[in-house]
Amino acid sequence: MPNASASKTASSTKPASKAPVSKAPKTTSSLPGPAPQPGMGAVPHAAGTTFRVWAPNADSVAVIGSFNNWEADRHPLQHEADGYWAVDVPNARCGDEYKYHITNGNQTFDRNDPYARQVTNSAGSSVVHNPHFDWGDDNFQMPAWNELVIYELHVGTFNAPDANNVGTFLSVAEKLPYLRNLGINCIELLPATEFPGSRSWGYNPACPFALESDYGGPVAFKEMVKAAHQHGIAVVLDVVYNHFGPGDLDLWQFDGWSENDGGGIYFYNDWKAKTPWGDNRPDYGRPEVRQYIRDNALMWLTDYRCDGLRADAISFIRNVNGEDNPDEDLPEGWSLMRWINEEIDQTMPWKITIAEDLRGNAAITEATEKGGQGFDSQWDGSFVYPIRDALTTPNDADRDMHAVAGALTQLYNDNAFRRVIYTESHDEVANGKSRVAEEIMPGAADHWFAKKRSTLGAALVMTAPGIPMIFQGQEMLADGAFADTEPVQWQRLEERGGLVHLYRDLIALRRNYHGSTRGLSGQHTQVFHVNNDDKLVAFARKADDGGPGDTTVVLANFANQAHDGYTIGLPGPGHWQVRFNSDWQGYDGEFGDMPSFGIEAEAGEYDGFEWHGSIALAPYAVLILSQEG
Repeated sequence: MPNASASKTASSTKPASKAPVSKAPKTTSSLPGPAPQPGMGAVPHAAGTTFRVWAPNADSVAVIGSFNNWEADRHPLQHEADGYWAVDVPNARCGDEYKYHITNGNQTFDRNDPYARQVTNSAGSSVVHNPHFDWGDDNFQMPAWNELVIYELHVGTFNAPDANNVGTFLSVAEKLPYLRNLGINCIELLPATEFPGSRSWGYNPACPFALESDYGGPVAFKEMVKAAHQHGIAVVLDVVYNHFGPGDLDLWQFDGWSENDGGGIYFYNDWKAKTPWGDNRPDYGRPEVRQYIRDNALMWLTDYRCDGLRADAISFIRNVNGEDNPDEDLPEGWSLMRWINEEIDQTMPWKITIAEDLRGNAAITEATEKGGQGFDSQWDGSFVYPIRDALTTPNDADRDMHAVAGALTQLYNDNAFRRVIYTESHDEVANGKSRVAEEIMPGAADHWFAKKRSTLGAALVMTAPGIPMIFQGQEMLADGAFADTEPVQWQRLEERGGLVHLYRDLIALRRNYHGSTRGLSGQHTQVFHVNNDDKLVAFARKADDGGPGDTTVVLANFANQAHDGYTIGLPGPGHWQVRFNSDWQGYDGEFGDMPSFGIEAEAGEYDGFEWHGSIALAPYAVLILSQEG
């Protein structure tokens, strides 16, 4: 075990590992029956099932399963070419269990199918999966990316009965009405492919093509996607291509060959194999491995109708140590992800691909024809790190409003929506870190300071340029740190109903439900007021073709200091109505309910504008204003 396809790619590179070339089996047999069907893995059809596998170093391969009493001499696969083997088994049907029985020299072993769509469990058997599914009248239209609001969730804990039970795809579907009413139009699932055991974050994929059996498997996943679409919610799936495993990994030394005690045909077998999760990095230079990963990505978008993919830790796909050291670059990893993005853009451009790189690299989201990797958006460390720092720093005097202003104006490729912005994600609320409210007041996340400053952060997420994302339970002021053993505490919907209302109002403004904040979905952002002494910032958002009433102004106070009449510049004349006041007592009984009704603009230059006005502002509060029509 590690510490931790059929055509050449459009941008192939020379294989980095030195695996032996495919060799013909010592013996072949010609079995009567239909010719194998095209496709990898188990391909069921009206007359039976075709089984096809890539095992270039095997001397022989047979398929064993419930259809032949697991006997290795019943159905040998025939060598095709380039290390591929196939056979058609007339009596193999959907639901049958199977494995490949592989012989290499004096070695014999049974392996799960690398392309298995379903397994009994990660240490069990592959299952012939029926690909047919009644999608009904599913004609879901992906929302425009400047209208997306993402809710990241972990299937096992999002709607689990209790700490002793694991949530499922169908239990996620039960909460879709709640998410829809909150205003969410996109859910992003932590990885949901088969992993060892029943509890995991999912970043240890054992069977990359099979959906986690404890979550309900492939049919339940399709039911969840179908239900999400019926509620107007897109589904983005987190995929892990920077490493496989390390546990229950039948890909490891799959056909018996390896070098340097490495992983064999699916992995690098030299220094390029090393990752933070073991020596188990896929060999991005081998055409068959590139095809395997490409097939996996497209499967989620086509067969399972996912609306996008979030690629985990791609810095470790483009570089051995995930850094910007050219000596450790993996150009074949870069070209692999570029190839996948190119194909998605050419065949289904409305599907979104999101990268987690967190290195501020604009080339990640640059168009492929301009030398970029072609992702549509990327998680942005330039937002989350300075904003979380400004929220959690204990002393007001130490908050840096210039850093906040920089976080608000960061752009990639001159496009406001090439980044996903958040204050909480699965990574930011674990791995030695906690929820924002917990970090503000350890052990007292429901304290006034924690509520005020964490909701200040939420308001910035929903108003700053970018695609906003929140993490499960954030809207209910979840405390502590995320763990795959701790389910979301849904009783807090009543206990913290006011704060849920706050998030619902913010999302409504972000999506312009009331027709008064269209600027929040626009490309243009101007931070026009930075007061680092008193710890305030103000910025304006507007759309490309917006009229004078579409411009939206956001004023944020990062200090425990109220202002009876704080003056800022205004982008235009007339009355600027308050659309949101985070200090409203309806959101929380401990909030001050400081009245802030609006501003009557006065002529006179201020903050670079020809108009200005004054307004009351509570401590640690955010106001959102726009002009009356």
